[in-house]
Amino acid sequence: MDTMADVWKEVLSICKKKVSETMYTMWLEPLELVKFENNTFIFVISTEFKKTIVLSKFSDVIKSSFEEVMGFPVEIDILVSDAPPEKREDKEKQEAPVSGNRGLTFENFVVGKSNTFAYSVSVGVAKNPGLVHNPLLIYGRSGLGKTHLMFAIENELKKNNPDMVVLYATGESLMNEFFELVKVKNTEAFRQKYRNADALLVDDIQWIQRSESRQDEFFNTFDTLKRNGKQVVLTSDVPPREMEVFTDRLRSRIEQGLMVDVQPPDLDTRKAIIVKKCEQLGAVLPDEIVDTIAGRVKNNIRQIEGTVNKIAAMKAAYNRDVTLDEVEEIVKDITTDSQPVSVTVEKIIEYMAKTFGVTVADIKSEKRQANIALARQITIYVISEVTDLTQKQIGEFFGKTHSNVNYSINQAKENMAKNPQAKVIAIGAIGEFQNKN
Repeated sequence: MDTMADVWKEVLSICKKKVSETMYTMWLEPLELVKFENNTFIFVISTEFKKTIVLSKFSDVIKSSFEEVMGFPVEIDILVSDAPPEKREDKEKQEAPVSGNRGLTFENFVVGKSNTFAYSVSVGVAKNPGLVHNPLLIYGRSGLGKTHLMFAIENELKKNNPDMVVLYATGESLMNEFFELVKVKNTEAFRQKYRNADALLVDDIQWIQRSESRQDEFFNTFDTLKRNGKQVVLTSDVPPREMEVFTDRLRSRIEQGLMVDVQPPDLDTRKAIIVKKCEQLGAVLPDEIVDTIAGRVKNNIRQIEGTVNKIAAMKAAYNRDVTLDEVEEIVKDITTDSQPVSVTVEKIIEYMAKTFGVTVADIKSEKRQANIALARQITIYVISEVTDLTQKQIGEFFGKTHSNVNYSINQAKENMAKNPQAKVIAIGAIGEFQNKN
């Protein structure tokens, strides 16, 4: 074994014997070994979410397998592709809440045709909180800069108003916090915390659960803040009319504010994003490589930035510039060249069947066994998230009506709220196929 690649190949073969094939394929195989220093093997992976799963669930398996190959104990570290080595935080900062992310500001947000209005409105809200555009909802598919704008608003508010109480939460964490306080009969603590905020920023509100009591609590908190002139900023993957699990009055209240969408960046904006990312990294890429990335990675800003970061990581690991052929390989797995929707759907079904340990025929069948029904519901949910198919069109793949599909999607959401493993599988699948669709 003369190279790191040879070592990692041998380690992977040992890991494969210690975990299920599904877990191996989903979490271990995507790891990319880039460096060995200070007795630590350093990997790159595509998202913070995947990093968390690997370190929490598979760290011991990986380290013990390395020890079998190397003959001595080692440590492992994982970098996220959009967080290059020189930008890594120490462990305490990695474990801190993402709220107050100082790296996401208006100054480093790349403005283009697809997001000009959302950017301008966000700046206005940050300058005049509670006075204009309240509530503000920024919506659009994943990876287009919604969270960046939200954190930019937060950072600007805190910079200009040091005494302002600005709270950030995700829709899921907000509702989980309320649920935990319900269990100990202390919901007043929730109300005191959130209803006394000067600004409340809630990311991914589509994850607020179907429970009417939790939605009522959010509605009343929302209503109190707005009535008192406090700023509310929300993000979502979809507009309110598509938030089918929301109560009518919550959906209506959101629609009373300003709703702005963000779209995938055009070619010039993609090039600007690449150049901006290079400036942040202190790197320079030839125009040919910039054009290649911008021409191939089209629909997700995080993927664009991740591609640049991966190139930077390779340059650091190999101490040389990457070639155009190597760049082509880097972007190959996340290319947005479209394939027939039917192919995408069938691949999703095959992927989910393998993940859940059932057959493709099971997922397409009318069988009602609990494991098959769950696999079918999560599969339909993933297809609805990854493709632009209508619910009626999705139904055609399963011999189901629009109502059946709508029911399956809602059941999937409820199951994900109760079953963390189902949610992990769904999010992993969405990430897998958004990168390829």
